[in-house]
Amino acid sequence: MFKVVIMDASPTPIFNRGYTHLRGGDTGISLGLMLPIGPELGRGQMVPIQHSIDLARRAEDAGFRGLWVRDVPLAIPQGLSPENQQAVYLDDPFLMLGAMAQATSTIALGTAATVLPLRHPLHVAKSALTLDRLSGGRFILGIGSGDRPEEFEVFSKDLDGRRDAIRRGWSLLRAAFAPDEPGRAPLLEATDGHAPTTVPDTRIPLIAVGSARQTVQWIVRNADGWATYYRPTEQQVGRLDLWNQARESVRNPANPDPLLISSMGLELTDTSGELELGLRTTSRGLIDHLHTMRELGIHHVILNISGRPAGEVIDQIGTEVLPYLG
Repeated sequence: MFKVVIMDASPTPIFNRGYTHLRGGDTGISLGLMLPIGPELGRGQMVPIQHSIDLARRAEDAGFRGLWVRDVPLAIPQGLSPENQQAVYLDDPFLMLGAMAQATSTIALGTAATVLPLRHPLHVAKSALTLDRLSGGRFILGIGSGDRPEEFEVFSKDLDGRRDAIRRGWSLLRAAFAPDEPGRAPLLEATDGHAPTTVPDTRIPLIAVGSARQTVQWIVRNADGWATYYRPTEQQVGRLDLWNQARESVRNPANPDPLLISSMGLELTDTSGELELGLRTTSRGLIDHLHTMRELGIHHVILNISGRPAGEVIDQIGTEVLPYLG
């Protein structure tokens, strides 16, 4: 059993270039793409790896700033309603991002999210540090608590202990990702001096995805960003009010300006309407929605594209949406 030591956050973090790339600037907002995309998802098949790599290149060329993958160890049916539950087969997130790192040069690469309670944090640290080196400092580690009880039973993990598992693992990962020796000291103490890799050049960001079983105050105090899920605008306003209130009452000495990220499903069509976790809308409608999100303080939106062929939608967003985001 590894030892856990709570560390003091560094007052002057040096973020990797992937984290910086996600920011849309003072007035703009950046877009990310969730992969894989394809008709095979939910039909008991796997999306061809080369298809995902081709879409990664296409998204970078179009002006997207982030590529994101999910961590789904077992294909357990899941959905908001019984009729929409699907079993999705996905490749290993770190290996997929490694392949995308070799096919791209500037776009940020992130997990949304790594299910930390199912993995030993030192294994996660090793994979993350390696992927950050492989990508030239573009990796962002999104952490989630997991929401498939069957996985916890199969892996002999404590479903009710997810909150504490996140906190223990988070502390160790923060130390492993520190680019300075004082910040790294708790890792060396926890491992009796045996670090998983050498000191990284820049700090790998840690993003909380969903609630990660934590309070918003804890996320503000400890995370480099928060990725929340799509909600209709009125509901999203209320959710983000909690974030803003927490930022007023809680200080994060390691990162006074964490990223705010939202994910949403998207069908880009000639009509408008709501999806289960997103929007069906036109290019103009998407621009308007993204401007509203930026006014609410969101820096980056992860799109989960469906409907038409993904390549066509990526190109359309690149020509009809991204130039108008500021």
